[in-house]
Amino acid sequence: MSAAAIKDKSPGPSAQSPPSGGSQESAKKMLTRKIAVMGYPCVGKSSLTLRFVQGEFPDVYDTTIEDLHQKNYHYNGREYNLRITDTAGQQEFSIFPRSCSVDIDGYVLVYAIDDRKSFETIQMIYEKVIENVGGSKVPLLLVGNKVDLQHSSRVVPQAEAKNFAEKWHARFIEVSAKDNLGVRNAFEGILDEIDQSRGIVKPKNQGNKGGCTIS
Repeated sequence: MSAAAIKDKSPGPSAQSPPSGGSQESAKKMLTRKIAVMGYPCVGKSSLTLRFVQGEFPDVYDTTIEDLHQKNYHYNGREYNLRITDTAGQQEFSIFPRSCSVDIDGYVLVYAIDDRKSFETIQMIYEKVIENVGGSKVPLLLVGNKVDLQHSSRVVPQAEAKNFAEKWHARFIEVSAKDNLGVRNAFEGILDEIDQSRGIVKPKNQGNKGGCTIS
């Protein structure tokens, strides 16, 4: 998916929107959450985001510069306005995007299970997040995409990724944007991480925090 400038996209038909009526009161209850999706080029960041926001999987790959998506979403009895920044692919020596260093509530770090380089690069991106945002308690979700290829092309073992997630105190999940496996769970997972960091909800089963997988 490409864009010469940031695009603002309205929720597609798959969005779970809040009930109509009492709009002023609903707006007060709406919680805004800003999420950055980051990773190496071609790992499926845009596919993951579009699958969640619009319920669609793009047939053609286009290099992303940076896209902004919005989706109203009902989860855990709360209404959210999600603002998801789909970033350009990060290379080894890429400068950390300014749009991801300020006013972001949580980070979704994506690698592809069939691409070792993407996994190595996500570790560098994690270090940049900590360096630019500060502290080690940033709400994070580590996502291994393309789990539909796990029986034919996997090169990043699930256990290895899970180990890194545990070191980072991050949630971990493997998904398939193509087959729509685990996509909703991924974004609900980062919402949980954000709300737990703010004390809005209590941590769920901390012992399994790094072990959410789809197989």
